[in-house]
Amino acid sequence: MSKRTIIAILIALVVTIAATAMWSAGTVERDGDTDANVIEDSGAPTGNSGDKKGNKVVHLVAAPFKAIGRLFGHHDHKLERMTAKDAEKFESLPVGRLDQSKEEHVVDNTASAKEHLSAGRELLRSGNLNDAIAELSRAVSMDPRLAEAHNLLGVAFDQKGLADRAKESYEKAVKFEPEDAQTLNNLGFSLYQNGNYRAAVDRLKRAAKLAPTDERILNNLGLALCRLGKFEEAYKYFSRAAGEFTGNINVATMLERLGRDDEAIKYYQAAARIDPTSAVASRRLIELYQRTGRWNAPGATTANADAAGVAVARK
Repeated sequence: MSKRTIIAILIALVVTIAATAMWSAGTVERDGDTDANVIEDSGAPTGNSGDKKGNKVVHLVAAPFKAIGRLFGHHDHKLERMTAKDAEKFESLPVGRLDQSKEEHVVDNTASAKEHLSAGRELLRSGNLNDAIAELSRAVSMDPRLAEAHNLLGVAFDQKGLADRAKESYEKAVKFEPEDAQTLNNLGFSLYQNGNYRAAVDRLKRAAKLAPTDERILNNLGLALCRLGKFEEAYKYFSRAAGEFTGNINVATMLERLGRDDEAIKYYQAAARIDPTSAVASRRLIELYQRTGRWNAPGATTANADAAGVAVARK
């Protein structure tokens, strides 16, 4: 085999690995709460108001190189999250651009708190989290009662993976603006992610009263209630957010993830009755019937198939 052929084969192998990693990056490298991601996959928005669910562009670009690095055993120059110690430096360090190709948004040292807030908001929207944190930190240091700055600072910390810092910022925002639904939602979801489900439900219920049609708030509340074992109540909020079919699917999904297959079947059956053509309900019911031994129960095959919305030959 010629040297040129060997090189061509190696290049093809690297490209294949890169393409595979690129294709799977959205799932393998996915950030955020797993349950929230699963519910969001059903079309139900969850998470923080304005949360981007991680920097997917970074993951897509980095994934091929990570895959190749793992293949050849190289682990240097990994993409790392900012640590809490790094974050503490933002309030004292001068602001500089991380990406010189981006438009300069950072305001000068003579700016007002609201100007720092405005700059921080734009930086956050553009994904420049480090400079956003710097600007928002300056805003709250100049005006500690600036609730929006605390809230956005919490969103930025969340996107950096600094849950404790995010929760602290959200709590300050709620202290100064207790009737803002989106701030309450952000605090509630932060508490949920940290396993403080009762406190999360309390904040999210307050948010739902203030914004009774906000799908994100209702879905977050449904998630927190599921974690407390209050599935019927969770169904009510999931249904308010996206309708009865999706409400049943979401509760069934959570029950299945928690290993409560018998209860999950009931909600999948309800979803199948609402939409007999649903492939999702059908697939999950078939698998659960088989897993729980119901498929071969006397008289169950036809009835279960009908409930699942699929045709199955009698045995």
